[in-house]
Amino acid sequence: MEKRVLLAIFLSFLVLYIFQGLFVTPKPKPAAAVTAGEMTGSGTSGAAATVAVGAQAPGQPAAAAQAAAGAAPVVAGSTEREIRVETDYVDAEFTNRGGELQSWRLKRYKNPDGKPVQLVVTELLKRYPAPFSLKVNDPTVTRELNDALYAVRGATGNIVDARTKPATLTFEYQNAAGLRVEKIFHIEPKSYVLTFKVSAASGGRTLNPTIEWGPGLGDAWNAVTSRYVQQPEGLIFHSSTGKVERLSPSNISKQTQYQGHFGYVGVDDNYFMSTLLFPPTSVQITYEPLSVPTSSAPKAAVSNLVAYAVQPATGGAPLQFFVGPKDFDLLSGINRNLVRAINFGWFSFLVVPLLRALQWIDSYVGNYGWSIIILTILINLAIFPLRHKSVVSMRKMSQIQPEIKAIQARYAKLKATDPARQKMNVEMMNLYKEKGVNPASGCLPMLLTLPILYAIYSLLEVAIEIRGAPFIGWITDLSVHDPLYITPVLMGISMVWQQKMQPSTVDPMQRKMMMFMPVIFTVMFLWAPSGLVLYWLVSNLWGIGQQTLTNYLIGPPVVKAVRPPAERRVKRVGTGKTEAATREN
Repeated sequence: MEKRVLLAIFLSFLVLYIFQGLFVTPKPKPAAAVTAGEMTGSGTSGAAATVAVGAQAPGQPAAAAQAAAGAAPVVAGSTEREIRVETDYVDAEFTNRGGELQSWRLKRYKNPDGKPVQLVVTELLKRYPAPFSLKVNDPTVTRELNDALYAVRGATGNIVDARTKPATLTFEYQNAAGLRVEKIFHIEPKSYVLTFKVSAASGGRTLNPTIEWGPGLGDAWNAVTSRYVQQPEGLIFHSSTGKVERLSPSNISKQTQYQGHFGYVGVDDNYFMSTLLFPPTSVQITYEPLSVPTSSAPKAAVSNLVAYAVQPATGGAPLQFFVGPKDFDLLSGINRNLVRAINFGWFSFLVVPLLRALQWIDSYVGNYGWSIIILTILINLAIFPLRHKSVVSMRKMSQIQPEIKAIQARYAKLKATDPARQKMNVEMMNLYKEKGVNPASGCLPMLLTLPILYAIYSLLEVAIEIRGAPFIGWITDLSVHDPLYITPVLMGISMVWQQKMQPSTVDPMQRKMMMFMPVIFTVMFLWAPSGLVLYWLVSNLWGIGQQTLTNYLIGPPVVKAVRPPAERRVKRVGTGKTEAATREN
């Protein structure tokens, strides 16, 4: 039975790996018209890496807009300035050149080099639009909106301290021809939410300019370590139906525009996201994936947020952007539906309680490595009866193996289609009944623990609490693989040890073949997150200890010698009794 259990676990991991790597979420069905709750798509491509909110107002003549550009500034900045806004959570940097966001660093999350995580791809600001740059139908006006020096209100110097009170920055520009634009940014001290409001007019007519975000997340750009199954950066939106949809870069290229009522919409990866939160009306969003070489990974593809577009009737309404970590407690504090942005997979109903338990343990221990060990012990305590029952059933099965082989030998020369061969199954069922053995009870209890294994796998893959969490010595990040491969090798050795201790229900040749299973698992886990390998290693060590205890409780196995065929008393088919038992009656 242990063969079936190990094979089931191996195939389960294989299916999970293939599913997460290749499974494609169906894209929303395009519609001819936009209604509440519907999303429409088109195959047109937008400008590279832009975020759009709206478009030029209907009826705005292009010539009038162009005439408004290039005139002498009336309200503008005299020199280029960079304004740094520091809160408890972020270190943001704005420029009055276009009134744009230049940097958004998360103070509480570090890269492997020890620097704060940067969620703006600063290296590409010269090639692509910066976050909160503007775009209208006329390229001349667009260029002036993004190149002009804006007057700044709300910052007397170049540093704004928002650690104890909110900060509001206002960027304003106006020229002599009537082109006017105002950008207002509002940041709270303990929040990753940025509130943004833009109002623009040209020649007395209101404009609803596109708000461009630019290349997606700096976390994906600056990633220097590989993870076992890392969720690539891609599209995420929460539709009015309550579903969370995710699309990979390859699917985004097939459909770049979406429109509808969204709960939140933007881009995300394993641990971070940049999304528009709960827009008041229908929103049009345009995406375009980019493949940009980086210094750390020259062939890495970076998928970027391209455009948000709010319908003209909503021009000037405040919009909220969440640019930060996918932390369960943080997201649930904003809105309960926002926690679904964390991709916990099929067994989220198990992952969330396990995450809560891990957080609770860590609040006392202060080290997520030891917290994973304690959680593993608690889980194995809970499934102790299932494992004990499985081992006892496998022991019983191993004890009757000689009799099973004897029955199989008597029918070995018969063809599978021979009706007489059906008697073999009847004899074997009679044997199971007489010995009180359930052939499925050996592996079924262990298969029931597979959902827990899946849940632990999902938890350790996407929980941001594990990201960058050190354990001991050489393991400085539980979310990436063991750099010295020590724990995977120890895990493989423990699997071999555990397998040798289990009662065997297969012949020696098959048993030797089963010894390759630990080798396969060891190779698979070489690049698995250290936290997952730690969980598996501790589970194996627990299993070895439990196997020793169970063997002590049930005693040594009883070895029965099967008599030669001439002396063997076979069961009478259909009676469920041996011939000797029948004569005694």
